[in-house]
Order: sequence, then structure tokens, then C-alpha cells
Amino acid sequence: EVQLVESGGGLVQAGSSLRVSCEVSGFAFYDYYAVGWFRQAPGNEREGIACISSRDGGTYKADSVRGRFTISEDNAKKTVYLQMDGLKPEDTGVYYCGASYFSRVDSACLMESRYDYWGQGTQVTVSA
Repeated sequence: EVQLVESGGGLVQAGSSLRVSCEVSGFAFYDYYAVGWFRQAPGNEREGIACISSRDGGTYKADSVRGRFTISEDNAKKTVYLQMDGLKPEDTGVYYCGASYFSRVDSACLMESRYDYWGQGTQVTVSA
């Protein structure tokens, strides 16, 4: 059974940095899969931020975070990270990671419908 567990959220000031983590379990060592980070602000739809392929480490990011956020993975720890720098109040929301059995990452990997498995989310709040 595939399971995802997010951690690392918190309350920070604008301009600060924060790293959230997504621990992934349940995939076989020979599986190719992608992990995506999404966020949801109150009253808004879930927004795709970044994704990474387990096959080749390829990544894709939304324009709204390019240059500020970095997605990476530690294969030994089966963990995907989202490093967030230069945080802004509009980055506030619940951050979720999703995973599914596809390995090519492009703009389509930011679509919520691509993912079959989700974590419970971690709250990130950026104060002005």
C-alpha cells in the first residue's frame, strides 16, 4: 500500500525559508513513479507547485514558484523535499504531496487528477 506522510510545515515570516518533506512508502524498488507537491489556500482549489520523477530525477515547477522553490529527492530515505525560499504571504496554505505511477514530468504533472495517492498535508503559514 502506497503511503505518503508530509512534515515540516510551520509559521514563518515573509522572506524566510522552510523545507517540507514527503516520506514515500509502498512502491517497489523497480517501480517508476512521480511525486508532486500541491498547496491549497482557504477557499481556493488545490494548486500544483512542483513534481519530480523517480526514474531520472527530472523536475517541473509552476511559474509561480520558479526561482524560489526547489524540489528534490533522497532515494535512500524515500523522501521528497520542497525547499521554499523567499516565502511570501500568498504561499500560505496546506501543502500536500501526491504520488502516482508515471515517470515523465512536464506541465501535466501539476494536475491534481494525475495522482492516485495523497498525504494528509502540512500547514505552512507566512506572515507579512
